Amino acid sequence: MEKIKIAIQKSGRLSEQSQDLLKEAGIALINGDRRLISTASNFPLEILYLRDDDIPQCVADQVADLGIVGQNVIMEKDYAVDTVLKLGFGKCRLSLAISRNEEYDSPEYFNGKKIATSYPGILGRYLESNGIKADIHEISGSVEIAPGIGLADAIFDIVSSGSTLVSNGLKEVEVIAKSEAVMVANQNLSQAKLDILDKLMFRIRSVQTARINKYILLNAPNHNLEEIIRIIPGMKSPTVMPLAEPGWSSVHSVLKENEFWEIIDKLKDLGAQGILVIPIEKMII
Repeated sequence: MEKIKIAIQKSGRLSEQSQDLLKEAGIALINGDRRLISTASNFPLEILYLRDDDIPQCVADQVADLGIVGQNVIMEKDYAVDTVLKLGFGKCRLSLAISRNEEYDSPEYFNGKKIATSYPGILGRYLESNGIKADIHEISGSVEIAPGIGLADAIFDIVSSGSTLVSNGLKEVEVIAKSEAVMVANQNLSQAKLDILDKLMFRIRSVQTARINKYILLNAPNHNLEEIIRIIPGMKSPTVMPLAEPGWSSVHSVLKENEFWEIIDKLKDLGAQGILVIPIEKMII
């Protein structure tokens, strides 16, 4: 039977979340974590555990059919792979940072400066497009210490919370790009593998949709029922059932998490009571 191979980080910031996503999508692995290869027992899929930087090349070279990797890795060398799905985790930005004691007005600051980075490709394209002439010093790992030891005047690196910059006496001054985990695919997949990919993406999208929605149950006074239904329309329309107590109904619906608190306040103002909010494990739409 045809199988599809997906490469994920063996270790690192995306590794655990990638494995959790596949498990939430119902992929049961036979082998344990941290092996070079794991096989799914209930889906035609194998997982290859690789270094982050090796994943795009392996997908481009058909060693793997799919890969989960940060957009930053793809952007750096512009690999010949197709991005088929944004995964919503591993979000970060690629930014220029300088000493917190330095004055900064504009990107012109970097003219003539030495910038340390692990992403010379992305940085070089940015500098060129802005007409800035700077010396790019490529290093791997611990980029943030470069200004402190006199290796560079500034850095260009991944920033998540910014706490690492602060602890090294740096401040973020320009965001050049944003990144998150994405699923990439080889550009020459067979039809059989494309069919498996469609099934996998369907599962993952169901997990993603569930993550950003909540199931809500509440008791509503009938005289405000029409307005309450307008506020929480659900996927098609809410489920409304009469309660034993006259003049009241039970309303069941789905809310997007980012709208949750604002809508809850409106429901309370309309007399809704006994509001229950429940996580959704999977959501098929």
